[in-house]
Amino acid sequence: MHPLQLPLEYPILFNPLNSLFVHHFALFMKVGILTGGGDCPGLNAVLRAVCKSLILQHKAEIIGFEDGFEGMIEQRTIPLTLRAVAGIQDEGGTILGTSNKANPFKYFRRNNTDVSDEVLNYYHSLGLDALVVLGGDGSMTIAEGLYRKGIQILGIPKTIDNDLMGTDQTFGFDTAVSIATEALDRIHTTAQSHHRVLIVELMGRYAGWITLYAGVASGSDIILIPEIPYNIESIVARCRERERDGRRFTVIAVAEGALEQEKGLIIRETIADSPDPIRLGGVANYLAVRLKDGIESEIRTTILGHIQRGGTPTPADRVLSTVFGTYAAELVAKKQFGVMVALQNNDFTTIPLDQVAHKTRTVPLNHPVLRAAQAIGTSFGV
Repeated sequence: MHPLQLPLEYPILFNPLNSLFVHHFALFMKVGILTGGGDCPGLNAVLRAVCKSLILQHKAEIIGFEDGFEGMIEQRTIPLTLRAVAGIQDEGGTILGTSNKANPFKYFRRNNTDVSDEVLNYYHSLGLDALVVLGGDGSMTIAEGLYRKGIQILGIPKTIDNDLMGTDQTFGFDTAVSIATEALDRIHTTAQSHHRVLIVELMGRYAGWITLYAGVASGSDIILIPEIPYNIESIVARCRERERDGRRFTVIAVAEGALEQEKGLIIRETIADSPDPIRLGGVANYLAVRLKDGIESEIRTTILGHIQRGGTPTPADRVLSTVFGTYAAELVAKKQFGVMVALQNNDFTTIPLDQVAHKTRTVPLNHPVLRAAQAIGTSFGV
């Protein structure tokens, strides 16, 4: 807010030494903020936007909880000043740290007991007026539970998987798609040079957004996503067709949650002390074994893994993160809680947390990108 736009009740002092207006009034509010779940490109850009907007526009004091909800449980905080968040919009990861195991309603370090009352008491002892939670579906589920207990919470949608209900896009998704697309582009040249079938496994959990978008952007020959269970015979037939036509290579983009018809998910491991214990992975290797006897071409697999989650966010994600953050700050100032900020039809809005919790947004079978891929002959394994 420009000094000349301040309400009259705020005294203003002109400083002749530097020709700056200096505001002198009490803190408007005290706000906590945390980043929960997996790391994601754009987290720091959101932190910067929320903090700078609340401090500059509302003279708020901001404290950050270290390592997600674990910081609230174990009572670990750091002050987030303008200096602390300066210039972090291009940094990957999160300066606060994060955890995907610290569920206050079932805390693994205390024999999975409910410590949410302790979190509530700590929230009040700090004198907080609000808590901003940056996270995915797991974090939003926890946030909704804490909101019901009396914590004034606002959520901001974070996940590379793009699978949160109520928002057309989450920050981190564009970066993940960009990284996956570049990998597939590079794989394409090797597949073509060596006349191989190259299978690239991408992240996304139970939704196929990353694989669909990266597969279409890279021109992958076959795209396999959880929403469309695949048929091995159909994939073999497409690979053989390409061999007969002289295109002696095939690039297959497969989501980690893709599954064969009438079969289950490929689970890499189960982590007992995690709120989401299932870890997917290995579908590319499974697919290679299933295809081996049906085609002549040599098969190789690549599992892209956490590369998709790390590093510098794209400009698009930095912009989205900044707008999400400043929009969230406005809602906090207006005391609008129990909601998550969202992007719907190119407009910024909110959705109640109870409409996000315990839900997954998958790719609709009539989605324009899916239909476009089908129209240009891309196989989805059916």
